[in-house]
Amino acid sequence: MQIAIIGGGAAGFFAAITAAETNPEAQVHLYERGKNVLEKVRISGGGRCNATHACFEARELVKNYPRGERELLGPFLQFGPTETIEWFEKRGVKLKTEADGRMFPVTDRSETIVQCLQNAARDAGVEVQTGARLENIETRADGSFLLHFTGLPAKQVQKIMIASGSSTAVWDLLARLGHTIVPPVPSLFTFNTKDTRLRDLSGVSAPNVALSIPGTKLQSRGPLLVTHWGLSGPAILRLSAWGARDLYAVDYKFSLKIDWLDGFEPDWQALKSTNAKKTIVANAQFGLPQRLWQNLTAAAGIEPTLRWADAGKSTVQALDTQLRVCAMSIHGKSTFKEEFVTAGGVDLKEINFKTFESKKIPGLYLVGEVLNIDAITGGFNFQAAWTGGFIAGRCMTEGI
Repeated sequence: MQIAIIGGGAAGFFAAITAAETNPEAQVHLYERGKNVLEKVRISGGGRCNATHACFEARELVKNYPRGERELLGPFLQFGPTETIEWFEKRGVKLKTEADGRMFPVTDRSETIVQCLQNAARDAGVEVQTGARLENIETRADGSFLLHFTGLPAKQVQKIMIASGSSTAVWDLLARLGHTIVPPVPSLFTFNTKDTRLRDLSGVSAPNVALSIPGTKLQSRGPLLVTHWGLSGPAILRLSAWGARDLYAVDYKFSLKIDWLDGFEPDWQALKSTNAKKTIVANAQFGLPQRLWQNLTAAAGIEPTLRWADAGKSTVQALDTQLRVCAMSIHGKSTFKEEFVTAGGVDLKEINFKTFESKKIPGLYLVGEVLNIDAITGGFNFQAAWTGGFIAGRCMTEGI
């Protein structure tokens, strides 16, 4: 039994290892088009590898996937974060949980994960070939496949799994085989704005904000980070993921409403009474950073010397507007670090999610970002890769 795995990333390695361990008789070949394998694993999480997330209830876990929520429920019930943690621990890699639920190797080094996967693949007998660019897939009458690579001999295999990530060339190959490709658009990006209220605030963060885009149902909550080009942080990235197609359609030009107080309604009268002799500008409230508070109070037209006791109704209303209905014009996007994620890929209706096998082409399996599946940050994209790789790898060889 000859099995080919196309793509030397997280999903590809996990599938190759699982297939080879499930059936040692199978000859498992992993092909990577680049010079190195597991590059995205290496750079993820700032070089620490956010391997998964401490969300152990499948119905809660799937809520972090703008595309794939319904389809991934069954797979996560089979192999979720709990199984992922156990898988790595059995191979000598312990994971730790941080305050926000993200999980990393205790070494804080992504190389720990990389070495674990490479060692497991070697021990299982997986043959790894780098510099192997897939050019064509031929389906044969006996149900096997003939794979053509640039600069390599053609390879006949009985099973093939595609885990190539967001690859236009591979999507074109799959389209020629009859699969429907949902046009890819960026997901997980930051927002560009030149709003003067953010001037000189790069690096400042607000702990909890509520975001919305007027005219849509798009909303998000969480921490927000001001950058030199605009806005980032978990709340922005979450909004970009769920709004990937809507924001692409408007060329990333839209109005963003920020509630810096995350829905909290201040008791202005009590605030004025408690801080009567204090100046408004010099005394930040609601846990907001002082520099951000100063810019928002300036936008509300508040003079640096004005005390709370002397603030009139119109002043309080102007400040309330800046804090709770702060509208900013967004005029573009920027890629979030190196962790670029795409919304789009093979239509999910064409995949059997009990096995990750194509419904159109028996013997062809598809896992990871080649599918129209993506998640917010926090280890969720890797979890989908481990889950799909494990299930597909097992199903390709189990009982053979």
